[in-house]
Amino acid sequence: MKLLRRLAWTLGIVALTVAAFTIWVIWPGKAPVPPPLVTDPPPPWEQQGATQYIPSVDPPAAAPFTARNEACDTGAAPPGAAAVNAASLTTMVWSPFGRPEVGWEIYAPRIAAEIDTACAPDTRRFAALLAKWQQSRGLKPTGVMDLSAFQPMLTGWHLQRPFVRVNNTGICPGAPLLSGLNTAKPNESYGGKTIQLRPGALEAYRRMVAEARAAGVIQRPETLTIFSGFREPAADAARCERDNNCQGLVRTICSAHRTGLALDIYIATAPGFGPDSSADDNRRAMARSAVFRWMVVNAGRFGFVNYAYEPWHWEWTGEPLLPGVPIKSLSQAGSAPVEPAPSSIAPLRQGTGSAVVR
Repeated sequence: MKLLRRLAWTLGIVALTVAAFTIWVIWPGKAPVPPPLVTDPPPPWEQQGATQYIPSVDPPAAAPFTARNEACDTGAAPPGAAAVNAASLTTMVWSPFGRPEVGWEIYAPRIAAEIDTACAPDTRRFAALLAKWQQSRGLKPTGVMDLSAFQPMLTGWHLQRPFVRVNNTGICPGAPLLSGLNTAKPNESYGGKTIQLRPGALEAYRRMVAEARAAGVIQRPETLTIFSGFREPAADAARCERDNNCQGLVRTICSAHRTGLALDIYIATAPGFGPDSSADDNRRAMARSAVFRWMVVNAGRFGFVNYAYEPWHWEWTGEPLLPGVPIKSLSQAGSAPVEPAPSSIAPLRQGTGSAVVR
């Protein structure tokens, strides 16, 4: 009996000890255990599982030519080709982007870079090198710039843009987190706008501008300043619906500006036009400018490629595009397919059937 009383006493002491310890642990006055540290999620391109990257082209597949001294009045040009090019440069009626245009002077700097010459379009060497380029593509080597020569050039220029290659599969690339963007300095912004880009794109832009300035092609304070960078997809969609102007040539429901890698920069303007006017006179003024010709030759070294219709629109290819969504899943408000004129070149299309994307 005495043994049982001792055992009961021992068990009681143990029970009281356990109860006291439990009360001490949960008592309200005890300092709470701090919650685990919460940090911002990594950018989408650093998250595990985000593997659907689209390879970039850096530098572009078609390396720009290096300006040099050339004997432009010589070359085995087809008879009469130089004279035809001299005339058509300002008179050829065509629709390379689905709307009528007169002449091809706007695209002459890019065509010259494509065939690897610094000679003017009305020279024998230009015609000779164009004929050589045509022959290398299985085309008749006429040495004359026409639709049949321009079409493969335009296709190649489109395909230098990773954004277009993705769009051509029916996908709209994703947008980066706002916290992952950097803001341009006031002197890098046109008109005081707040410009944001992915950090690598902004740094590449700065290196390019520094070299352009050293080359002496920046003649005005606004030259090469940025007037559009990252645009939030929701804001773009609201504008498309409001203005009903996202039919693909200059606006689209899936804009390259959503990537944080695209930027519109001040090149030049014709009297009475703004830096983003797609009027032919304005684009022609840009094509004639020293800074645009410098960009055509040199921007690829910094990872930038151009949307051929807009001399001011450039995209950085130094980082992958983010995984996106089907274009068909986006709101179609403010968008309608635009069919090019029957005699024009049919540009690459995005998944919705719209025309060229930017």
